[in-house]
Amino acid sequence: MALAVDTTVDAAAADFLALSKEFAKFEEQNKAYVSQLDAVYTSQSKNLKDLSHHKYRLAQISESLKKLKDLSPDEKVILENLKIELAQRKAQLNDIAGTLPAKNNIYLRIVLGNVNVSLLSKAERFKYKDEYERFKLVVTVISTIWSFCNLFLFEHRVMDAAFHFLLVWYYCTLTIREGILRMNGSKIQPWWVAHHYISTFQAGVLVTWPDTVIYHAFRNQFFYFSLYLGLVQMLQYRYQHGQLYKLKALGERSSMELTVEGFHSWMWRGLGFLLPFLFGGYFLQLYNAYTLWNLSKDPRCHEWQVGICAIVFFVLFLGNTVTTLIVVKRKFQQGLRTEAEKVTKYKST
Repeated sequence: MALAVDTTVDAAAADFLALSKEFAKFEEQNKAYVSQLDAVYTSQSKNLKDLSHHKYRLAQISESLKKLKDLSPDEKVILENLKIELAQRKAQLNDIAGTLPAKNNIYLRIVLGNVNVSLLSKAERFKYKDEYERFKLVVTVISTIWSFCNLFLFEHRVMDAAFHFLLVWYYCTLTIREGILRMNGSKIQPWWVAHHYISTFQAGVLVTWPDTVIYHAFRNQFFYFSLYLGLVQMLQYRYQHGQLYKLKALGERSSMELTVEGFHSWMWRGLGFLLPFLFGGYFLQLYNAYTLWNLSKDPRCHEWQVGICAIVFFVLFLGNTVTTLIVVKRKFQQGLRTEAEKVTKYKST
């Protein structure tokens, strides 16, 4: 047995010696990686300084052009060409800025500090965006099932509070992830960003609402609304995801474009059927606001949460409806202009 142990120890020592030789190569490889990483950070700092310099100089040139007066016809031509070149250069600088680390917005600085959240490669950005989409879908499915269970399987304030905590966590996480995505090139309409902040606040208020008669008077209505909203959002995700994939393949949308709870201009072609479902959700928000406002006047109501939630639901209804109607109006106007151009072109031929 002793011989077997010695042989095993010798074999282990031989394996470790072979591994040590491999480790020496790995250590050199790691040093090269660290050196390259330092070079990347140094290059980033230089590029950021140069970017600021070019933006400053372009701003100076643009300001000097505004002061020019009494120009000759030749000078006016030169000026117009220069303006075009300046606009092109600004677009080029914006493209370059998209490849460099950006300063965090106020919200991210408060939550995360000054940590760099810029993703260097397009692959990393797309992967993070894809994880964001999956996160939204998974939590939406969970919240929809939970709403159904709260309605039909059990009625307990603890389960209700846990659901509201889920919403607080979800919207808080969503705002952070969206902030990071916006820093990396995703474009989200300001209202939908504000919508998630407001929803975070509302979920926090609902968590603190005590178990009273007024709470139970509104409880079922809220969970029916949450169930409907979850089903609509899952429907949106299914069709938006497919439509975005097609538009990205055709080069008509950015690879960092996100699915949204509302309606964007790119959804008009092929996703117009979603509008009735969206407006149904918006009017349910208005109905929630109306119900809560009436409940706030009930003599049995002593909770401040009722009036606050009524106001929040109304603000969400107003913001969602106005934002969606603006998109619809813009698309109609674009359609009318396109038709007018076709008629003009036909008459000219």
